[in-house]
Amino acid sequence: MSRTPRNSVRGKVAVVTGAGSGIGRELALQLARRGARLALSDIGAAGLAATADRARALGAEVHTAVLDVTDRAAVLAYADTVAGHFGVVHQVYNNAGVAGGTTVLDSDWADYDRIWGVNLFGVLHGTKAFLPHLVASGDGHVVNVSSLNGFMAQASINAYSASKFAVRGFTEALRQEMLLAGHPVQVTVVHPGGVRTNIATAALEVSRARGDEVTAEDEARTRFYNEKLLRMPAEQAARIVVDGVEAGRPRVLVGNDAKAVDLLVRLFPASYPRIAARLQQHRQRP
Repeated sequence: MSRTPRNSVRGKVAVVTGAGSGIGRELALQLARRGARLALSDIGAAGLAATADRARALGAEVHTAVLDVTDRAAVLAYADTVAGHFGVVHQVYNNAGVAGGTTVLDSDWADYDRIWGVNLFGVLHGTKAFLPHLVASGDGHVVNVSSLNGFMAQASINAYSASKFAVRGFTEALRQEMLLAGHPVQVTVVHPGGVRTNIATAALEVSRARGDEVTAEDEARTRFYNEKLLRMPAEQAARIVVDGVEAGRPRVLVGNDAKAVDLLVRLFPASYPRIAARLQQHRQRP
């Protein structure tokens, strides 16, 4: 006899941002398989439509909207639209994210605005917009996607690391607030390691589209990420996340790399930056 998870998503209304590809798409499909009703959004209409078609084929009720999570007014209006459509909202998966960035000396303000706008303010907007609806549901859950770079900083992706550290801090503080206030809302922060998505390639394409100089080193780094680091299938990552949500876990590490890096930082909190720098120097040698 199968055991129903204590926080089963069946019948819940779940919002997923960045649902047009990668982990977001697989989160939507995983939730659909488990009987959730879905509100899916993405900035790209084609990818979003493809995800929605696949989720409906699995029997899910799906509401879609093309949405830029950096647009605060649009996200606030979207939350009211979703609540009006379904009558209730139980869960929000603030998943939309972008990669990229460089060193502090080489970064321009546009790098920070673009990366923090999606990775940090997208999470803030989604959480603030949907939180009153989650409280009203009596059985809410906020799921914010950080990264292994949310507990280990990494050279050359300064803006990205900072955004993911901020997501972690925001989410952990939010969890304390919900506990102190006694609100019926659980809070989970997700730290994926290397998941096989197009996030590294997309970051390079954005740089090209903006007219930025793309060096051979940039291209080599993207190939290294795609071939060596981004290994776990997105479907497997999504399954781990939803399993964690259904188990009521406040923190979900996705992949052995995320677990190993977490251990490294815990064991060597002061010296891990030197260890990471040596590893990066070794990787860059011909």
